[in-house]
Amino acid sequence: MPVGNSGVTIACLFPLPPSRTGWRRGEKKASERWETDYLGWALGDFSGYLAADELYDGPFCVLSLVDNRTFKRLFFQVLDHDPTQADVIAFFRRFQDALQTRQLKVFGITTDGSDLYPGAIQTVWPDVAHQLCEFHVLKDLNLATLHAVAKVRKDLTAQLPKLGRGRPTAATRPLVQKRQRLQQKISDLFEYRYLFVQHHLTEAERATLQRITRGLPRLRALREITDEIYRLFDRRCRTETALAKLAQLRQRVERFTQLSQILKGLFSSNVQQALTFLDDRLLGATSNAVERANRRYRKMQKTVYRVRTWAHIVARFALDLFREAGLRPRMATLDFLHASRAPA
Repeated sequence: MPVGNSGVTIACLFPLPPSRTGWRRGEKKASERWETDYLGWALGDFSGYLAADELYDGPFCVLSLVDNRTFKRLFFQVLDHDPTQADVIAFFRRFQDALQTRQLKVFGITTDGSDLYPGAIQTVWPDVAHQLCEFHVLKDLNLATLHAVAKVRKDLTAQLPKLGRGRPTAATRPLVQKRQRLQQKISDLFEYRYLFVQHHLTEAERATLQRITRGLPRLRALREITDEIYRLFDRRCRTETALAKLAQLRQRVERFTQLSQILKGLFSSNVQQALTFLDDRLLGATSNAVERANRRYRKMQKTVYRVRTWAHIVARFALDLFREAGLRPRMATLDFLHASRAPA
């Protein structure tokens, strides 16, 4: 319909409101009803196994709970200060009240090594299995292993013979050759340092490891200790068996004075706490489910610049929960349409 002098427009052809930059798509409504509508949907197939973590954003902190079996985000709270154990206890109790309303129960919870969680879990869920994230424990032990390799490189560097300027003479040629051999060994230990912490090694990688550790029995023992650490987390054994292996491994490490100083994290109680999952096949060994949710928030931060106030963080977090809830039906619809339109 053409536009005339009478002011007739063609708005009737476009029933939807005009697009505006910065349009807030349901954030306020999402923040008001996520604890009822969304939480009811998320707890519909609650497994009883949780993963908990905190996420820092400037002066704010987001406490999160995720189902460690279905990977659904369940509960969150935004604080305007660094969390304390009292904050975590109150957060857990709010979620526990929501579970009791629906007659649901927690069987296990996985966290990282933060000091915020053990006391809070003991207060709210004293009979629940608490698993420390296997990934975080292994990460700390692997860092200590790499520090041990760096210490050996530093010791080899101190053994480099000092040479004067100019061409080497017949008397100094053996020192030059020794210096070149040591420099090559230092370079190899730096280039292939990942072989000391890699979980599985091929035959070629084991041959390389044998070559670069020739004359360094301490490093070969270090790699054997790393293999034993990985065997502790084998699902095929029970926690009691793993703890017995851990006790033997600690005795072996104590015989190496220098290694015991570097691998002192192996004697921490966190290692024992990280073996809890061996007695429960459904208990998550890692907290990757909640870490994935945190990465999703970090990605959103890069594109939504206004998310910097307490109200905006709550609104965006709640809106993202509803979007995630609608993702599976949308994907099922798309799969059905693609299958129906595919040629026979």
